[in-house]
Amino acid sequence: MRLNEIWRSNYITNMGRQHDELEKTLKTYLNVNNLLLFNNGTTALILGLKALDLKGEVITTPFTFPATLEALDWCGLKPVFCDIDKNTLNIDIKKIEKKINKNTTAILAVHVFGNPCEVYEIDEIAKKYNLKVIYDGAHIFGSTFDKRSLGSFGDMTMFSFHATKIFHTVEGGALAFKDDVYAKKLKMLRNFGISDSGEILLSGINAKLNEIQAAIGLEVLKMFDLEKNKRLIIKKIYEDNLKDIDGIKFYTDKSSSQQYFVVGIDEKDFGISRDFLYEKLKKYNIYTKKYFSPLCSTFNWYSDLETAKKENLLVANKVVNEVIALPFYGDLNEDEIKRSVI
Repeated sequence: MRLNEIWRSNYITNMGRQHDELEKTLKTYLNVNNLLLFNNGTTALILGLKALDLKGEVITTPFTFPATLEALDWCGLKPVFCDIDKNTLNIDIKKIEKKINKNTTAILAVHVFGNPCEVYEIDEIAKKYNLKVIYDGAHIFGSTFDKRSLGSFGDMTMFSFHATKIFHTVEGGALAFKDDVYAKKLKMLRNFGISDSGEILLSGINAKLNEIQAAIGLEVLKMFDLEKNKRLIIKKIYEDNLKDIDGIKFYTDKSSSQQYFVVGIDEKDFGISRDFLYEKLKKYNIYTKKYFSPLCSTFNWYSDLETAKKENLLVANKVVNEVIALPFYGDLNEDEIKRSVI
């Protein structure tokens, strides 16, 4: 039906009816002040950073998907790596202030695996030092913290709507932001810098979400709550079957989006390493993921950074060899789950 509407309209991109409906619907659904759609999460994050007009250094985590750091690179910003908390796997708030200097302009934190960062503490640090706060919220769709939308914290939050996400538009992304002043600028940045009057006022890029993907998003959204509830049931089955096994630590918080079900493997207590387990499961056609391996701080182009050194990121360098994401989607049945864990 939605595809027929698109064909009849002869309007398949450039912010058409489907696009605007999805944008409005998600703003309400996620309960955020402002929301704009983009063709993927990476370009959304890049343009968000650009709209904030940041310079210099940005404190961030090494334990994330490469796109987080690549967005900084594309904006000419220097990453300053901060170690992570051993329980949440998010940036360690106790170590952020030591990384701040005269060149620091922002904190780019990641809600890892959909688990909320310590948002109030990060906000306090940012206010104290007059820093911007941007969240990579690729995994947090629909999540709340302290009865607030998790996308309402910080100056901006990026959402990814890639096909692997619990809510998706095949490819796509969004930016949620507090201050209305960024709306006009971001709309131009995602459309070649073109203003409403047709003038080119900024150096922008083509980052628009097309009508077909927006239509898919509107239909996928109808299934989101059911899918999340199914995953909560699957999560409990996993936990019930794994809780008494030594050497397994659960990382998927009950307040997370349920994007992933992630555990940590302590080789000493469990008896085998994470990597051995990964290969063993694969022989039984059980495919897992070693998120996020390797650490972003190990990339060659960061090797000269003091903050990228292993001794400065002890927790991250340990955890990256322990975490594993197990199969996690609504159509998994109990027998398949038990095959993964027994």
